[in-house]
Amino acid sequence: MEIIVNGESQHIKENTTVLELLDKLKVKEKTMAVAINMKIVKKEEWKSHVIHEGDKLELLNFVGGG
Repeated sequence: MEIIVNGESQHIKENTTVLELLDKLKVKEKTMAVAINMKIVKKEEWKSHVIHEGDKLELLNFVGGG
């Protein structure tokens, strides 16, 4: 199935959770927040929140600086 991650098309298997996607993309440790269709998914929900066909995800990390 196809989804959009940070503006880029990705193909994933059905019933993939947020946590599984982060592991697949190797960004789990860097990601601080996940928004799906403009709605934040809490970190404690990543393990159970299933991604659906056509979902638009934004994987956010915080960068320090000034």
